Amino acid sequence: MRYRAVISMFLALCLGVLTACSSGSDSVDKRSLTYDDILNTGIANSCLDIPETSRGSIAIDSNTKYVVKDLCLEPREYFVKEEPVNKRQKAEFIQGKLLTRYTSSLEQIRAEISPSNDGVLTFKETDGIDFQPVTVLLPGGEEVPFLFTIKNLLATTESGQTAINSSTDFAGKFNVPSYRGQVFLDPKGRSIASGYDNAVALPARADDSDFTRANVKEYVARDGEMSLSVTKVDPETGEIAGVFESEQPSATDLGAEDPEDVKVRGVFYARVEPAA
Repeated sequence: MRYRAVISMFLALCLGVLTACSSGSDSVDKRSLTYDDILNTGIANSCLDIPETSRGSIAIDSNTKYVVKDLCLEPREYFVKEEPVNKRQKAEFIQGKLLTRYTSSLEQIRAEISPSNDGVLTFKETDGIDFQPVTVLLPGGEEVPFLFTIKNLLATTESGQTAINSSTDFAGKFNVPSYRGQVFLDPKGRSIASGYDNAVALPARADDSDFTRANVKEYVARDGEMSLSVTKVDPETGEIAGVFESEQPSATDLGAEDPEDVKVRGVFYARVEPAA
């Protein structure tokens, strides 16, 4: 009887954790959970949030620099721009399904906010877990890998900002590193810093122009654009939360393919405080 009681309690605990996880990240506060509660549930991939009633403001002194701590970006929607069959139509973003499990969010990011005399706030990302390899599945079956990132984001607001409130919007560009490293080997064993120079199975056609892009690898960083819209502010704790939208290129297999435009939408959370 005692053994059955222990099993029943264990199953109840597991069911409670899984129910909290499946109910969505909005209803789960990681700060109230233990490591064992979070392990293998996917909750760690969600960002913290603040109450919907938080509509205050954080006053900004034009002579003071501010730091952003624990910035977290949690993607919720993914879109890939596809060329239409009819060339008379414009390319549209098609929503895709996330294939990557539990490792799509960016965490523990630090940034600086510098105000100017005309009220423009400059947001500069400095470090943190600021990139994640992500793969999206499109309705037609195509898999699109890309490096979701916010690396070196430099964003600004409009002038006249004397505080961070629910109408504050940051917009700017960031750096998108190559999805693959310089020693990554493709299926033919080719790479930049290692492997073969061309496909060994076709040595007589190594200089063929049809294989140039696949043989001659490139490690290129590209640009992306992002907007951060603050919707909730807690002036007592310095916490802010809101939504973001990012547009960036996909992976190119070290230059063998043309990049596709990927759009990511989601939520973010951070803490703002004066620099020490």
